Amino acid sequence: MSAEVLITRPLPAPGASLLEAAGFRVQMNTHDRPITDTELRAGVASADALLCMLTDRIDAELLDAAPNLRVIANYAVGFDNINVAEARRRGIEVTTTPDVLTEATADLTWALMLGAARQLGAGERMVRAGQWQGWAPDQLLGQPVAGRVLGIIGMGAIGQAVARRAHGFGMAVRYFNRRRVDPTIETALGAQFLPLDELLATSDFVSLHAPRNEQSHRIIDAAALARMKSTAVLINTGRGALIDEAALVVALREGRIAAAGLDVFEREPELAEGLIELDNVVLAPHLGSASTEARASMVRLCSENIIEVLGGRPALTPAPQPS
Repeated sequence: MSAEVLITRPLPAPGASLLEAAGFRVQMNTHDRPITDTELRAGVASADALLCMLTDRIDAELLDAAPNLRVIANYAVGFDNINVAEARRRGIEVTTTPDVLTEATADLTWALMLGAARQLGAGERMVRAGQWQGWAPDQLLGQPVAGRVLGIIGMGAIGQAVARRAHGFGMAVRYFNRRRVDPTIETALGAQFLPLDELLATSDFVSLHAPRNEQSHRIIDAAALARMKSTAVLINTGRGALIDEAALVVALREGRIAAAGLDVFEREPELAEGLIELDNVVLAPHLGSASTEARASMVRLCSENIIEVLGGRPALTPAPQPS
């Protein structure tokens, strides 16, 4: 009997076609919503492979219900939804989709940066509501971008892609990372490593690209926000839990920082109380990798990882060992 693959949500093209062409039996949650815990447990009971979303929690209890599982392909570059150590202890490989969504997420970071700095969200709401009375010299004045200081927290592939784009705006690039990147990368990007407190105090824009872990959880809290300039703009396309959202609401409401652009939230799709009422924040529905090219490449990479592992070969992009 051919191997069985469970896919927890409908996929964009090429969908399940690569897996079906490889001869696997595919079962899929065909509803346009996250798979329920009950459905997930029932599905993994007979699955040899799992293609899951970042919204699916894969813990030891779920793995107990998956006696045949050999590979988990996470449809994301991150993997904080999966107990990777426990999966590998059981001989189950875990894979992610690095690199293929780097450029799309960096593009969206800049869209949020520009939109938040120049109050595009507030401006569009004004126009759509029929409240715009025409040009005025003091209308929706925003923060300049060109020539300013960009501080990047998390200098992995996406952080580096964001830094490359800063050159076109003549920005000085500073970064904080758990480990300094290779000096050749620093030189190529014109990026200077700074301690976190100094980066927060001196940056005009702070962009978050760190993975979610114990060290980065709520790295932007009330104390961090207090260190930032009152004219600073905070951008998050990393993980929602990097920010204490309640503290951010207070900082934005009281003008302690100028603006924010958020693509991710700690309890998606729930928003922190008060966030939606603020005009100085741009809110996006987790669109970082949402380009046709990036999402199709993620499907292909997940499928290829499953094909390789079930074929007895090494995964193409295994998740890093938990730190």
